[in-house]
Amino acid sequence: MPIFYEKRQLVTPGDLIAEGKYIAGENTFKDNEKLYATRVGLVEYKERQVSVVALKAFYIPKVGDTIIGKVAEITIGGWILDIKAPYPAVLRASDVIERSYRPQKDELSSIFDIGDLIIAKIVSYDRTRDPLLTVREPGLGKITHGQIIEVTPTKIPRIIGRKGSMISTIKRETGCQILLGLNGIVLISGKNLENEQLAVMAIRKVEDESHTSGLTDRITELLQKEKEGKIRNA
Repeated sequence: MPIFYEKRQLVTPGDLIAEGKYIAGENTFKDNEKLYATRVGLVEYKERQVSVVALKAFYIPKVGDTIIGKVAEITIGGWILDIKAPYPAVLRASDVIERSYRPQKDELSSIFDIGDLIIAKIVSYDRTRDPLLTVREPGLGKITHGQIIEVTPTKIPRIIGRKGSMISTIKRETGCQILLGLNGIVLISGKNLENEQLAVMAIRKVEDESHTSGLTDRITELLQKEKEGKIRNA
């Protein structure tokens, strides 16, 4: 009775988890002795029952994604980042230090320390190893200013909007630079705190009302009214 995934390993809908006399538990179904996942989540085994613990708010890494992660650990070979995924991500020192990396002499905490937020891109990931990151592209690296908020990762496409219409509207109306990490971490940088708070308000509204139509127009109207009110009260 073979199993194809270890306990706590990530699966996606349609993945064949096990075959044989297993019992289908939560978020799984069985067809002709084959047991499949119905949700993105982590495999759990309890005797003969196979279940999937659904990951609703977790980010599933994809090669090419730009994300924002927090340094959780420093190792001899680099940094371990929390990217709001089931698994941590790895940023190797050799990817950051231009010259030859010397573990005995190079103090990695002077480059990125625990708690630092980093914009990075995923360059490698599969189910056999943790995501591998790079910062060797323009716009990537340590975040030094701006406001950070978290949103549900699955709402990021709605915040971007069709052909970028939603995020372009928010940027235009607030005057803020906004970087949307595909893992649900958002960096907002404006001329002042009021502008940043406007952007946060708009993003939160999109997140809450992502299932509704005509949202871009409502966001535009909301932001314009907020700005007009601030001018009158100034």
